[in-house]
Amino acid sequence: MSKTLWIDGEGLLRTLDQTCLPFERREIVLDSEAVCQRAITTMQVRGAPLIGAVGAWGLAFALRDDPSDAALVAASGRLFAARPTAVNLRWALDRIVRRVEPLPVGQRALAARIEAQAICDEDVECNRRIGEHGAALLGALSERLAPGAVLNVLTHCNAGRIATLDHGTALAPIYLLNERGVPVHVWVDETRPRNQGAALTTWELAERGIAHTVVVDNAGGLLMRQGRVDAVIVGCDRVAANGDVANKIGTYLKALAARDCGLPFWVACPVSTIDPLCPDGDAIPIEERAGHEVSHVGGRLPDGTMGTVQIVPDGSAVANPGFDITPARLVTALITEQGVCEASAGGVAQVLTAGGGR
Repeated sequence: MSKTLWIDGEGLLRTLDQTCLPFERREIVLDSEAVCQRAITTMQVRGAPLIGAVGAWGLAFALRDDPSDAALVAASGRLFAARPTAVNLRWALDRIVRRVEPLPVGQRALAARIEAQAICDEDVECNRRIGEHGAALLGALSERLAPGAVLNVLTHCNAGRIATLDHGTALAPIYLLNERGVPVHVWVDETRPRNQGAALTTWELAERGIAHTVVVDNAGGLLMRQGRVDAVIVGCDRVAANGDVANKIGTYLKALAARDCGLPFWVACPVSTIDPLCPDGDAIPIEERAGHEVSHVGGRLPDGTMGTVQIVPDGSAVANPGFDITPARLVTALITEQGVCEASAGGVAQVLTAGGGR
């Protein structure tokens, strides 16, 4: 199944449990608001576009059980609280609410289900177009290299197919270049503390047969200084109205290193990730996740079983901000389904207008 979220032959909504990857491919059934909320909170599903889609389905399930006005408000609030930084969640929930609010309660559940499926279908096409625009940028870089030389791209966290409904955002251009026979190699940041790069991005790239190398998060600056990186491309969870970008913790440092080394730093994002109500990065809420993610590391043990080990002494305080803010001045451009634009208030307004607003 190519899509990350799909309806099986029995009519059940399924997705991959991303907490089991890369060592086990386990599917989970999403069949209620509570299950969708838990999947988002525990990061069984993650990535801003996929979170939005699952949130939309969660609200549709809630309306199936109780389509009243009170239930609509309550369920939307509960689902929104699951992950506060990724604006796609609020965008998708608001879209469902706008669709069903004017309807008689008896028509709401079906309308919400149809709208949730539309959000999923539109995301596939959106990410395909992001891939086309991004491939044009990366392809132009590749053409400047010596004949047969490999294009080296660094990415942080996971912004591939499993973070969306299909294709991905930051990885979509890389997939297209690979399909077109352009030699490309990806430097994959491990992305502590949950290691989405080491576990998920590598899993995706290996499936496509794309050359890649995992590095610790702090290796990127050295690789850039050594001339071993041609470009940096990342996804994001929210873009403020002025072009500031919220993405996985550690992104800001990559942008600083790229600027110092004169390398392009591109952010691939659907227009739905732009939040015109958020004036700048300082207004974006930064999710503080559980300290256990930092104090403990999970993985496959020598006997093949999965386990967790503690790496921080008892009693040590732990902080775990899930995201950071990259100022617009460090972003070379935003790559959206509407095209490539400047990371600025003007650029954001331009793509919002082209996309018909949010």
